[in-house]
This record gives sequence, structure tokens and C-alpha cells, in this order.
Amino acid sequence: MHKEWYLYILRCADDSFYTGIALDINARLEKHNSGKGAKYTKTRRPCELIYFEKCRPERNLAQIRERAVKKLSRARKEELVASRALAPCNRTGDLNSTKTSRE
Repeated sequence: MHKEWYLYILRCADDSFYTGIALDINARLEKHNSGKGAKYTKTRRPCELIYFEKCRPERNLAQIRERAVKKLSRARKEELVASRALAPCNRTGDLNSTKTSRE
């Protein structure tokens, strides 16, 4: 049985975006915020989960989606985030509650 990969976007303390993939978004967000995540986020903490989407179970396909999103302009990323905005209570990355603000 394959685990699901997730693409996620974080808003860093300096208002920049960070895009990545993970099997467990909660654990990955904790790593970013503890300074043990990506080098980029280490000096831009705290980070807030603002978007995620389920990808296919194959890592390489998740990486292809990640590269595509990373190539988007800031404005296009903001549109993507707005299209599936997380409710404030879900911004912790808790995937047990995936209700969006549009529901």
C-alpha cells in the first residue's frame, strides 16, 4: 500500500512562500518551525501552512507537481492558495480536518 504524497505551500514570517512535498505535512511543518526543515525556512520562521493538495502516491510525480508550482509567479501562487483556502483552524496542517473556508 502506497502512502500519499502532499504538495504544500507555507507562508514564512517574511511573507515569502515556500513550496515542498511531504508524506506527513504535520511532521514536516514542525520540522520547518523547529529550524530543522529546509535551509530556506530556517531563517524565516515561523511558517504557516496556507495550502496543500494530495498528489499521486509516486514521489516522482509529486516532485513534478512541486516544480510546476515553484515556477508559478507570486500572483499565480496567491490565486492557487485563494482557490482552496484553508480555514484558520486548519492552518496547523491537521489533515484530519480538511474542510475549506468555501464549504
